[in-house]
Amino acid sequence: MTMANAQTRGPMRRPDGSPVRVLVVDDEPTLAELLTMALRYEGWEVRSAGDGLSAVRTARDFRPDAVVLDVMLPDIDGLEVLRRLRAETSDVPVLFLTAKDSLEDRITGLTAGGDDYVTKPFSLEEVVARLRGLMRRTARSELSPGSQLVIGGLTLDEDSHEVRRDGELITLTATEFELLRFLMRNPRRVLSKAQILDRVWNYDFGGQANVVELYISYLRKKIDAGRAPMIHTLRGAGYVLRPGE
Repeated sequence: MTMANAQTRGPMRRPDGSPVRVLVVDDEPTLAELLTMALRYEGWEVRSAGDGLSAVRTARDFRPDAVVLDVMLPDIDGLEVLRRLRAETSDVPVLFLTAKDSLEDRITGLTAGGDDYVTKPFSLEEVVARLRGLMRRTARSELSPGSQLVIGGLTLDEDSHEVRRDGELITLTATEFELLRFLMRNPRRVLSKAQILDRVWNYDFGGQANVVELYISYLRKKIDAGRAPMIHTLRGAGYVLRPGE
């Protein structure tokens, strides 16, 4: 990451003009220090915690705008930390750090309410890019004009962030909500993985485009479970949302 690149992107700020706040949770001191340095280089305010209980306490006082959270921690694991964070601050975006080959950790983390993940080893530039995408997504959701999208029996309220199908309330993570909103704003239109990545994640995942498949899969389980399917896959083309038949 070069200073020129950081200056070109410009610093991200809270609505009051203060630096955005990021909490780094990892029990490897060297890695936590590297992440902290990289994020402070972006002009962000950063605090770190080496275990889950400290992370929950720090988050309560620090009120971060985003959390970088290792799945494996020495006391309570990252999934339990996420559960406790969501109980107090439901909308804070969480970026999971997972083991290189642990697909189960990634899927479990996303299903539990995590918004994104990176696998170890990772580049610091990748973590910064993911966090920028998460915080832009959250800011866009907060600032977007309130309206209700309705497709068949599926409704999405952009003000309250409530999603219902046939009157039943469906709980989504921030990323799932943004993905569904993109699909609902383009009903009956086939959207490619590249389009979804660009709109929902705001940057190129490179070889990790399978994250779209993961999110579509878990969104489909929440939206279509036990009902006529609305989210369809067109092999080789992308995904389309149509009213259930």
